Amino acid sequence: MEKNLKKFWPIFVLPTMIAFFIGFILPFIMGIYLSFCDFTTVTDAKFIGLKNYVLALGDAIFKHSFWYTAAFALVSLLIINIIAFALALALTKKLKGTNIFRTIFFMPNLIGGIVLGYIWQLILSGILSQYSMAINLDSTLGFWGLIILVCWQQIGYMMIIYIAGLQSIPEDMMEAAEIDGANRIQKLFKITIPMMMPSITICTFLSITNGFKLFDQNLALTAGEPAKMSEMMALNIFNTFYGRSGFEGVGQAKAVLFFILVVLIGLVQLRITRNKEVEQ
Repeated sequence: MEKNLKKFWPIFVLPTMIAFFIGFILPFIMGIYLSFCDFTTVTDAKFIGLKNYVLALGDAIFKHSFWYTAAFALVSLLIINIIAFALALALTKKLKGTNIFRTIFFMPNLIGGIVLGYIWQLILSGILSQYSMAINLDSTLGFWGLIILVCWQQIGYMMIIYIAGLQSIPEDMMEAAEIDGANRIQKLFKITIPMMMPSITICTFLSITNGFKLFDQNLALTAGEPAKMSEMMALNIFNTFYGRSGFEGVGQAKAVLFFILVVLIGLVQLRITRNKEVEQ
């Protein structure tokens, strides 16, 4: 069996590798090249150096979208993970009906972002209209509307990851802590959280990257209104590329900068949380 696998592995691996190269690596390389070009289509690209990057970095709306997105990612990171962890703690207790609640909390994650965006737009617009306000007329309302939407969608998913982490903690360790006289708070901070660091690493990474990459919910809920003040980075790149004639190269340069930013933030976060795992 092993000899056959060694002999025929290219037959199984090569199709996947070719598809990965055509569908991801090649477009990625072309995208980097096009960020240095002035183009309308990929066939008429003209190399212009760093001009697109200069225009992208000089765009005040793009800078605003960065800080708006960074604030959103930070706030959503804290709220999602705190609530998800609290729910996981509650739903791992030996209580009746916990499986039903796990299913209910997870279900919003199965709904698409565009659909969720329009659902919450109707809900929030109906509530705010009672106070003569509108979500697309105030960027602060748009910000908190997006926070509510994303938390409602992602808390259940993160909760499942935390539940898996909690269930992996050895029972004898908790029993030993109780025998030594540890109370609930001490067990939480001295045993549970340190043992949960792998799950926390995963959830914080997903929360940060999802926060920065948010697009469809932003498009459906606020569409960047008013005057692009609630426009996040992914939506800003989309509007630059498809909404402004002659700015395709600038949009591509923004996309490259966006990719570098998300990768750097993700790597820093992983390094910080993994160091915590080693220390524990």
